Amino acid sequence: MKAPVTTTDTPAATAAVTDPVSSTSSSIQAQDVSFADFGVRPEIVAALADAGITHPFPIQAMTLPVAMSGHDIIGQAKTGTGKTLGFGVPLLNRVVAPGEEGYDQLVGPGKPQAVVVVPTRELAVQVANDLATASAKRSVRIVQVYGGRAYEPQIEALRTGVDVVVGTPGRMIDLLNQGHLTLLRANTVVLDEADEMLDLGFLPDVEKILAQTPAQRHTMLFSATMPGAVVSMARRYMKQPTHIRAAEPDDEGATVKNTKQVVYRAHALDKVEVLARILQADGRGRTIVFARTKRTAAKVSDDLRERGFAAGAIHGDLGQGAREQALRAFRNAKIDVLVATDVAARGIDVEDVTHVVNYQCPEDERTYLHRIGRTGRAGNSGTAVTFVDWDDMPRWSLIDRTLALGLPEPVETYSTSPHLYTDLSIPAGTKGRLPRSEQRLAGLDAEELEDLGETGKRTTRSAPPRTGGGRAPRTGSHSTAADGGRSPSREGDRPASSTRAESPGGDGDGDAARRRSRSRRRTRGGRPGENGPATTEA
Repeated sequence: MKAPVTTTDTPAATAAVTDPVSSTSSSIQAQDVSFADFGVRPEIVAALADAGITHPFPIQAMTLPVAMSGHDIIGQAKTGTGKTLGFGVPLLNRVVAPGEEGYDQLVGPGKPQAVVVVPTRELAVQVANDLATASAKRSVRIVQVYGGRAYEPQIEALRTGVDVVVGTPGRMIDLLNQGHLTLLRANTVVLDEADEMLDLGFLPDVEKILAQTPAQRHTMLFSATMPGAVVSMARRYMKQPTHIRAAEPDDEGATVKNTKQVVYRAHALDKVEVLARILQADGRGRTIVFARTKRTAAKVSDDLRERGFAAGAIHGDLGQGAREQALRAFRNAKIDVLVATDVAARGIDVEDVTHVVNYQCPEDERTYLHRIGRTGRAGNSGTAVTFVDWDDMPRWSLIDRTLALGLPEPVETYSTSPHLYTDLSIPAGTKGRLPRSEQRLAGLDAEELEDLGETGKRTTRSAPPRTGGGRAPRTGSHSTAADGGRSPSREGDRPASSTRAESPGGDGDGDAARRRSRSRRRTRGGRPGENGPATTEA
């Protein structure tokens, strides 16, 4: 094992540095230091300071000494602990930007010097934005490549010249196969949220990408959990990696200690009512509501808007433009409720998310951790509420037992249950609709819907907004279906070309044109009748 860089003791946080192949380990402590103390470029330190970032979080403090020296790293920390800058700062420190000393001496200047592979589009955007923040005082060219956007702008950016590529496996493979992307000069490779890439079935694509990079490279793998398949990949593609695990000294559980976790056994027909009351709790800020299915996410978002809440949705049936519109509206405080499927559980790194609501019980403990990790980030406190249906009790029991949450029997809860109000600081008398006097946010439509030249989508026709009662219009139906996904199933969302006239009083000629007579020969016992006449069926 390569010797880790040790630091002095401090109560801030601890980390274990371990060779995943051997059983040896040692404890080291994070220092209360600045990024400058690790030999980071002054321009990066200044750019982070301008963004209000001066002291590294525990995982960053543990990672920087090892990564800056060029050792391969497996970084493991709970979701929301700041892993992005843990690999982003060392990566940018090694990149030589145009106009800087040594750029003209590069072999193949303009080809990517570093590549970051992430599982989801939202995470690609977040990582690229963080890297752009850290390199604001340099001319580093960072390009995002992911599906749902047109190929041409990405191809043009790669042709013009790029220093860092951040993207999802599928689009990277496409661009590699087309010859537009080359990673032969990518001396730094980062695999972020590797466990999520495993869950989504991306590991074969990740291995193809790694095979296109130089044999002598600096590889960093970051993950909240370490399944066996991820460890096996690390063994194959990394050289004596240093395994860094960061945790607070008094936070040895699987979840972040400053996230309050509440679990209710709720009835399916009452969950929206319960949710509407939770969204009116004292101190409730930005909130993410997670659903297992696209249909549920769309329905919950629509229901909340009808009840007066400023809500938006992110799910696979939306085009990339609509997904980014909702996320921008959430970041820019145009809406304060975001309803998402698990595809968006990674990459939503928004400050001050005070509540996460699992509207549908997560599939497993990793999904639960990823969902509730959207709150209680970077030292802030948060609240995570989980609804468990009666049919979900076996699944929840397994999650509870695996994570040692101590919540094996969720209390039966309805929208009128007194303990709901006291548990979550909901004012007495709160109903299932947001009072008009409290409807202050601009809403989803206040954020521009960009035309991204999206690929693999069907355009759907907008349903007319509802304006009765002063409620916010239902805006979910204006979005587009991406990547071959089906559009929402409401009648108003069907394309005009596929809408059939079903009224019995319709145009006679039109109805006749839609009918096609076909011959059907009468049979007896499955055999053609000897003299049975042919009949027609309208």
